[in-house]
Amino acid sequence: MTTEEMEHLKGTLLAPYIQLATMLIGKSRESGGNMFRHQLDTMAVLIDYHYINSVLLKAATVHDILEDLPDFNHNIMMNADYEGHEVYHLVREVTRLPGESKADFLIRVRQNGSHEAKVLKVADRISNMIALGFVNDLDFVKRYTDETECYIFPIAEEVNKNMLTELSHLVSSRRKFLSELPKSTDTSHEPDTSNFL
Repeated sequence: MTTEEMEHLKGTLLAPYIQLATMLIGKSRESGGNMFRHQLDTMAVLIDYHYINSVLLKAATVHDILEDLPDFNHNIMMNADYEGHEVYHLVREVTRLPGESKADFLIRVRQNGSHEAKVLKVADRISNMIALGFVNDLDFVKRYTDETECYIFPIAEEVNKNMLTELSHLVSSRRKFLSELPKSTDTSHEPDTSNFL
């Protein structure tokens, strides 16, 4: 990280958004941990790729809150600080709408999302793909890996080739893992993937 980036980050007030994200501590993930940690992990992915835009980082820390807490009062986010309105609108862009299929959601982000929404979605998927290594449902791992290649690769290709490279490696490593295991024959169990977007 450059000195200029470090100086910029010094002025980014994340505390109000981290406080909001703590509301997700009780939301577990199939891969372990909870949704609160996933929010911060997604933000860390962005910083790792030198994204220091304050609205983007703040949105990353709360990007699943509207989806995972349906009764959440969005005015709290909008009034968190002077950028709250922008943060809220970015979070809305990366929030799956009620009744919207995952494919339609990802296509919507790719076709109509802002540049920041696309970057956030790719960072979110990198975090999810890393966590995917701890999911026991092999059929889900295969579907999620295929979905990443089909829908997220094109978004990453558009916004950040280095992020695409990391996603490609993650997909390859998960497929290699799957190819080295005996084939699963039980497809009757459909996992709850609502907390794995």
